[in-house]
Amino acid sequence: METSTTITERFKKNWKVYVGAYAILIVADLIGEFQFSVGPGLVLIFPIFYGIIFGVLLGPDLAKFFSKREVEAASPLILVAIAPFIVKLGVIAGGNVPMLIEVGPALLLQEFGNIATVLVAVPLALFLGFKREAIGAGHSINRETNLALISDIYGPSSPEMRGTLSVYIIGGLIGTIYFGFLATLVASTGLFHPYALGMSSGVGAGIMMAAATSSLAHMYPAFEQDILTLGGASDTLTGLTGIYAAVFIAIPLASKVYSILEPKINKRHKNNEDKEETKIL
Repeated sequence: METSTTITERFKKNWKVYVGAYAILIVADLIGEFQFSVGPGLVLIFPIFYGIIFGVLLGPDLAKFFSKREVEAASPLILVAIAPFIVKLGVIAGGNVPMLIEVGPALLLQEFGNIATVLVAVPLALFLGFKREAIGAGHSINRETNLALISDIYGPSSPEMRGTLSVYIIGGLIGTIYFGFLATLVASTGLFHPYALGMSSGVGAGIMMAAATSSLAHMYPAFEQDILTLGGASDTLTGLTGIYAAVFIAIPLASKVYSILEPKINKRHKNNEDKEETKIL
């Protein structure tokens, strides 16, 4: 167990990480949500979007407020920061058990979408030059529960964790905008009931679910409460069942796809590099 002296020394060493993160939090929260229409769709931008942008701008490659050492020191803190949210998922799930049972097996079946995700995302990541990062990046949409899971299985500094964390950041930056817009775009077709749209918003990512359900609530004000309830219940169940789907289906499948394709793709990349070197010579 760390002593108070050790904690104080760590704070002094990385004080810019804590102060900078708190400042970014305050500024992003003050900016608040922003929304605008794009054709039949509605785009919602949440404070997490600004927070990620500010963090990137202050990083060692741009404004250099944070050094590379401080960025590396901040990486393990992500799990600490999301721990309260993971606990909240469990608390919400306990309160929504009767509703989850009432909704039926439809919510459970959506987890099989992970299979398609793995079969498409992992090969694509390998073609783009990823190594074992492809397993972490391609096994799921990589939200809070996936960060905790991959860290526990492979370790917080593993290539798999880097892949998961990369998708987590990109998802927070682009995913919220994409999900909110996609939800309203699909709703504009009139093919699906608001209940179905609300249920499909729960992909296991609280911020993405919020973006989708908030956008749908603007389109269907009479069903606002139902959409938010079904979206929240779906998201809770997806977050819980997603852990088991990842452990028993997605991660083993991603590892198997990696073991089959990586040697072949790596060999192809090397052959292409050899051809290019031969041309130059």
